[in-house]
Amino acid sequence: MPRKIHLLLLLICGLMFANCSYSQKGKKKTHMEEDKKNPVYSRSDSSKVNLSEAEWKKILPKDVYEIARGKGTEWAFTGKYWNNKEVGTYYCAACGNPLFVSDTKFESGCGWPSFYEPISKSSVIYAPDNTHGMQRTEVMCGRCKAHLGHVFDDGPPPTGLRYCINSVILDFEKAKDAEKKYNDDKEKNKDKE
Repeated sequence: MPRKIHLLLLLICGLMFANCSYSQKGKKKTHMEEDKKNPVYSRSDSSKVNLSEAEWKKILPKDVYEIARGKGTEWAFTGKYWNNKEVGTYYCAACGNPLFVSDTKFESGCGWPSFYEPISKSSVIYAPDNTHGMQRTEVMCGRCKAHLGHVFDDGPPPTGLRYCINSVILDFEKAKDAEKKYNDDKEKNKDKE
């Protein structure tokens, strides 16, 4: 019996280390910064994106492609944003569409970033998901139809919803970084006048 317990503990430790290696610490670059070959990535263009799966595969990093187009799911408690408490905006990593603001993020205990409301009604779209023997509602990007995660009706007020979203498909911009960029651009334009 003690040998079985010892083997079980070794297996659990091995799984924990495997999951920990997936989530890396340090300053994360956005997917746009990592991969400049994505011609549809824009945080200001709201036009719909319709690409073939082959085109998506060429322009997206492998991890983003697996979630966005393959409808994958990252391991719980390993994503870069599941425990993020910074103030800012979350964007679709596939196309740059604004999705959620940090004011709507909450700690759900599920291991993925959870929000109670998208930025706007058109930010996300929904589809029934009856895979894996469950009845769920899939959440997709309203601009490029990338798989983001699922929405459940067990969230906090005021909506009662929990948008459970994969970190891999999110880019995040801190509010202070956005403000600095805005002010820098404003100064550059002022100097040109």
